[in-house]
Amino acid sequence: MADPVQPPRSLISAAGRAIGDFDMIRDGDRILLGLSGGKDSLSLLHVLLYFQKRAPVKFELAAATVDPCSPEYDPSPLKRYMAELGVPYFYDRQDIVGEAQKTLTRDSDSFCAYCSRMRRGILYRIAREQNCKVLALAQHLDDLAETLMMSMFFGGKLRTMQAHYRIDAGDLRVIRPLVYARERQTRDFAVKAGLPVISENCPACFAVPTQRFAMKQMLAEQEKLHPKLFASLMTAMKPLMGQPPSS
Repeated sequence: MADPVQPPRSLISAAGRAIGDFDMIRDGDRILLGLSGGKDSLSLLHVLLYFQKRAPVKFELAAATVDPCSPEYDPSPLKRYMAELGVPYFYDRQDIVGEAQKTLTRDSDSFCAYCSRMRRGILYRIAREQNCKVLALAQHLDDLAETLMMSMFFGGKLRTMQAHYRIDAGDLRVIRPLVYARERQTRDFAVKAGLPVISENCPACFAVPTQRFAMKQMLAEQEKLHPKLFASLMTAMKPLMGQPPSS
């Protein structure tokens, strides 16, 4: 069995603060990680493995991958990698992309939203089947900032992703331990640690520039002018991230 790679202190610190601030992990939790194989979810995998060994709170960890059958996305190497780490792993293949192509226009934002919604539903099902009451997702601070901008620009609302919440059905909690971490932190860790990142190339997502991509570019340009931009955005967004749900 292979030893997990230890994430850098900065990433551990960011995740640890978020987990503490939003009471994400509780004693006896069974956590299912949504593992796409991208740099973010692989980074979160190793962060959670780090805390599983060292944190005073005891929890179990499993992972699941939803394969939406998009061209050139092959997550099969994850099966061997997770076996080497000794992490229980579940794989579900469903032609989400094919169904989306039948029912949706080529607007990439609606296509991506549909795919995300379907994947989430499958992860909920797997979590229930495996008696995992917590689903961990790997969105980071950049994702939250982009969501905030999109919500304000196109929805007229102050809204972003929640750090920790209970789903409408009431039986599962969703946590995002990387909400204080930057995308460049997961990218750097994945490269330096040689994590087996699985590329995900969906032609629908790249055929048309998305609103999210436009927000990412705008924020990157503004950060060049204002280096503390994301620190300010994190402070502004924290009240929007929600309160930890009760047990």
